[in-house]
Amino acid sequence: MRAPAMLRCAAALAVLFAVAAPAAGFYLPGVAPSDFAKGDPLQVKVNKLTSIKTQLPYTYYSLPFCKPTAIVDSAENLGEVLRGDRIENSPYVFQMREPKMCQIVCKATITEKEAKELKEKIEDEYRVNMILDNLPLVVPVTRQDRNTIVYQGGYHVGAKGQYAGSKEEKYFIHNHLSFKVKYHKDDDSELSRIVGFEVHPYSVKHQFEDKWNGVDTRLSTCDPHASKFVINSDNPQEVEAGKEIIFTYDVSFEDSDIKWASRWDTYLLMTDDQIHWFSIVNSLMIVLFLSGMVAMIMLRTLYRDISRYNQLETQEEAQEETGWKLVHGDVFRPPTNSDLLCVYVGTGVQFFGMLLVTMVFAVLGFLSPSNRGGLMTAMLLVWVLMGLLAGYSSSRLYKMFKGSEWKKITLQTAFLFPGIAFVIFFILNALIWGEKSSGAVPFTTMFALVLLWFGISVPLVFVGSYLGFKKPAMEPPVKTNKIPRQIPEQAWYMNPIFTILIGGILPFGAVFIELFFILTSIWLHQFYYIFGFLFLVFVILIITCAEITIVLCYFQLCSEDYMWWWRSYLTSGSSALYLFLYAAFYFFTKLQITKLVSGILYFGYMLLASYAFFVLTGTIGFCACFWFTRLIYSSVKID
Repeated sequence: MRAPAMLRCAAALAVLFAVAAPAAGFYLPGVAPSDFAKGDPLQVKVNKLTSIKTQLPYTYYSLPFCKPTAIVDSAENLGEVLRGDRIENSPYVFQMREPKMCQIVCKATITEKEAKELKEKIEDEYRVNMILDNLPLVVPVTRQDRNTIVYQGGYHVGAKGQYAGSKEEKYFIHNHLSFKVKYHKDDDSELSRIVGFEVHPYSVKHQFEDKWNGVDTRLSTCDPHASKFVINSDNPQEVEAGKEIIFTYDVSFEDSDIKWASRWDTYLLMTDDQIHWFSIVNSLMIVLFLSGMVAMIMLRTLYRDISRYNQLETQEEAQEETGWKLVHGDVFRPPTNSDLLCVYVGTGVQFFGMLLVTMVFAVLGFLSPSNRGGLMTAMLLVWVLMGLLAGYSSSRLYKMFKGSEWKKITLQTAFLFPGIAFVIFFILNALIWGEKSSGAVPFTTMFALVLLWFGISVPLVFVGSYLGFKKPAMEPPVKTNKIPRQIPEQAWYMNPIFTILIGGILPFGAVFIELFFILTSIWLHQFYYIFGFLFLVFVILIITCAEITIVLCYFQLCSEDYMWWWRSYLTSGSSALYLFLYAAFYFFTKLQITKLVSGILYFGYMLLASYAFFVLTGTIGFCACFWFTRLIYSSVKID
């Protein structure tokens, strides 16, 4: 009997284990360091306004903040645009290691419309994000329970409060910013590198005695000559139409022992790494349990069954046998909707290749947060290039099913999943556009995405499909009968819906703890950089999907039910259902979203993520089951 052939995705699994060793990872800076001499200008850049309550970013200058003479947009990559980043210059310009106190930026008289917008942003707890030398601005906050300092990204636009003796709530804007720039000085020269960028925001109703003289005006509420400094918000600046707001800032410099290569450690510090280790141990226990079951099936039950079956001397004795051996003439019969199965397997292989390549680069540190937008850009580009594997895998499986219209299957592979994803994305983007948010993807970027899809991905799918269809078809290890065998009545616990739902629990259970941190980084605007843990969880997910599908497939074949093709895909793919249910649980327990549009955006994007997870895990389970069935039936002697 010919040795069984394997799908290409099985080879990809072997590659994954080969590269699993460097999972711990190390840090590689995403940008080159900049050296500053004393007095060198430091340009502060502003980024989007963000809120965890609305999930709708807005540009910094959508509010009546001080503007520079000319607003210049920074060059942004594809990932930054898709994330809603809008990086622009600001009127805040420092001189390296030269402190400044009570510097006036500008005076603004806000209109009724501007006052309304400010109040709405304060109500929705919007935060202002700034950047200095590629470091995001943070607000240090002392945690009382642990007596430690944690850092929050950006400062709040303002705050709500009440005057003493009044019950009426007022809105106050943070118009005074006390910056602190930490630097690391080179021992051999006077050059320094920036290693920290912090701020303490205050709301101050500034006063001046003489006439207004622009930025040279002398304030009575903040005057370094009179030793008056802003240290609290006891006299806050109220947001009201027609009122003048004076924006000011301080900047101090602090020598730090932190080296430039370690300056991101503060942002990436995870205080609950024990939970991650608990997640890994929990997942490993699931893997060991499933591995034991698979080993028992493969080494004991199957070996005994095959040996006994091969020793039978007559056809009558063989017919008295029961179990998986009896369906050898039907087990490789093409399933219903075999074309669709080929398409989903090809798309799943494309997803697998994308995640594998991206995660390896992330583990090695090439996609660090300092390379803003790099992770999303890399995922898109690798997805496009992996169209070659998608076309190859779908056409190989299609040819095994005796299909002849390879162009038809290629078009479905190139357009089914990307088309559905693009429609959902377009609808959600229209909603964001309707809210006038900077998170809306511009037309030019949308055109670039379509160009990547039609110009690179689709041709590569055709090339892969052509190469796969040219190769000889994979022959099943046993012949298929012309007349289908009748499937006996199944026990209740072998009901397809029941086994499919049960099969998705363990793969989801292996990843759900890590899923919490991923959702937190996305929806609560925190940094995620524990790619070593994520890589291990990804490996565990692959093993779990493969093993649970093999176990349930074996039980199904022992019940003389040979309809395993789609069930093997849906068994591990059903974990996506639990992912979506967990996302709904996370929405109602962890997020504070109240707006309808924001809720639609959340569930729309999580539906898209769950759909992608279904395609990935379903393909892993199918590949494992395909390999398993070819292996066991190639070991049985059939006359």
